[in-house]
Amino acid sequence: MIRESEHAESKADFKHKLAIAQKETNETIYWLELLKDSEYLTSAQFDSINEDAIEIIKIITTIIKSIKLNTTN
Repeated sequence: MIRESEHAESKADFKHKLAIAQKETNETIYWLELLKDSEYLTSAQFDSINEDAIEIIKIITTIIKSIKLNTTN
């Protein structure tokens, strides 16, 4: 969805696509937790991937907040 947001038709569409990406990243973290709990991933593997996912959510959240501050919609 992040890639798709690059070609959004409007600022509202851009924000919407990023919001979906935020939700999808959150769901990915959920699945990573399940994979760790089922011992499919080691703690080291989980930590590495989870840290990246958390950073992605932080970046997306910051962009969404910035859009909301800079638009009147």
